[in-house]
Amino acid sequence: MTSDQIAISTILFIALVLFAWGRWRYDLVAMFSLIIAVLVGVVPEKEAFLGFGHPAVVTVAAVLILSQGLQNAGVVSLIVEQMRRIKFTAFTLLATITIIVTVLSAFMNNVGALALMLPITMVAAKEYNIPPARLLMPLAFGSILGGLTTLIGTPPNIIIAAYRAEVMGEKYSMFDFSPVGVPIAIIGVLFIVLLGWRLIPKGRMTKNASLNLFEIHTYLTEIQITKESEFIGKRLNELPMFEGVDRIEILGVARPSGYARNVNLTYKVKENDILIIRADPNELQPFLSKGGLELLNSATHIFEEPDHHTTMLMEGVITQYSPLAGRDIRYLRRLSGRSVALVGLAREGEAVVRRLRRQIFKVGDVLLLQGHEETIDEQFTQLGLLPLANRPLELDRRRKVGIALLAFIGAIVMAMTNLVSLPIAFILAIMVYVLTGIIRVREIYEQIDWAVIILLAAMIPVGHALEATQTTTWLANTMLELVGVDSPVLILTLILIITMLLSSVVNNAATALVMAPIAVAAAQTMNVNIDAYLMAVAVGASCAFLTPVGHQSNTLVMGPGGYQFGDYWRMGLPLEILIVVVSVPLILFVWPL
Repeated sequence: MTSDQIAISTILFIALVLFAWGRWRYDLVAMFSLIIAVLVGVVPEKEAFLGFGHPAVVTVAAVLILSQGLQNAGVVSLIVEQMRRIKFTAFTLLATITIIVTVLSAFMNNVGALALMLPITMVAAKEYNIPPARLLMPLAFGSILGGLTTLIGTPPNIIIAAYRAEVMGEKYSMFDFSPVGVPIAIIGVLFIVLLGWRLIPKGRMTKNASLNLFEIHTYLTEIQITKESEFIGKRLNELPMFEGVDRIEILGVARPSGYARNVNLTYKVKENDILIIRADPNELQPFLSKGGLELLNSATHIFEEPDHHTTMLMEGVITQYSPLAGRDIRYLRRLSGRSVALVGLAREGEAVVRRLRRQIFKVGDVLLLQGHEETIDEQFTQLGLLPLANRPLELDRRRKVGIALLAFIGAIVMAMTNLVSLPIAFILAIMVYVLTGIIRVREIYEQIDWAVIILLAAMIPVGHALEATQTTTWLANTMLELVGVDSPVLILTLILIITMLLSSVVNNAATALVMAPIAVAAAQTMNVNIDAYLMAVAVGASCAFLTPVGHQSNTLVMGPGGYQFGDYWRMGLPLEILIVVVSVPLILFVWPL
């Protein structure tokens, strides 16, 4: 290996470790890798930021905006309306939502498709008394499978198409992924609906969805003893709030300026004591009616206005787009202008025992917020929270569904007929959405996942450095020496499996950027069809079913479904094995070596 090959390999290895570790956000890791690559000379300084103008980056951003436009136009309203006309059984409901999210994710960002369907699924779980855990993991997996079927379904497909254009002078068209992706999606959905959901641990199926739209018994909540309280001087075990209530657990007591500490039930309550309890939200209100108790984080004084706005409690999941991820309650207060207040926090799979003000929010956390009924919709949008409560949509724009679909389909047709490139076609559709009021200018910037954009823009020059230093050729030759150049099918299968495993711990876009050059180098060395190997990478990068961190859709349902980290592989591993068995013959048939 040359010094440049050693340098870029070391940078890439460290980046992958940091991606998998998750201590720092992947966009920061990617930018760090790019700057180091520039400093050591493997990426020319003049090429460092060319990735921000790369067609793949522009296309990913445009797809995210279009997804929001389709939502604003009334797609959700239309789906809910149609679903409410049908009487479902548990099986038909599972099949219906999985098929719908799979189809939607073929034509919009797969995380966006999940975001559309998650509140609908939670409502249905309540109405039909079905545990959310039975529905949500299949919903997430369906959104991932649908992304396999078209160019715009998932960022890895966009990246692979752009990379093919660099290598072969022509990129994949909208439906070049369909001959392989559609059969895989169909077989995957059949597996999920008929067998896969049965592999979810039974312990996750015990929640009764009829008790609450999203029932969680692990909210961390703080109640303060005011000076007017009749309970001052009484022992904790004498307080009526803890009598005969099994779902209330007292975790400790704190003073206004201090840390919480464990106390026994004989502790005597003092003025201004803060009781830290874990409780179901449905149990909170009766306690507040007791004399001299105040929900510390409800900030009731915020809402004491002359017009007497109605306040309400709402549950929402922190999405990957949320500015709250990695921040604390102080940032929440600043961002919302103190118009909403944090009442409780739920994080499945991890005990939440510290004070609310000391919590760092994570993607997948469920927040219980109190706010004005009139403005809480807008606040949820600003905070990047996916609502889980049965509340009206922000706007009813159903009359614009036709315009939205016409503009979207028109953009696809223009790109397929090579009238304009795909990024230009999508930007034209976005302009139509703006001019017709389907999407606001402000929403254009809000809906772009800037972390993914920076990841792509930073990793593209690093990927080019892999090729420029011939590191990809070296890696491919090393693989061929170990397996044998006379086994192109085995090499293709190996690339597919390695890509799958990598995507379970590393962002799928980063996985595609790393594996695509290696796959092409292997195909060129064996003088076989490059397309087959690129398709193997495309399938593998999108099939992240083993962990909750492999794909944003998996992370998003972890809290609402009550899943733990180890639950995903139980359904995900058999599904990935099935996909390998099905996809290799399909790839070889559609893209012969």
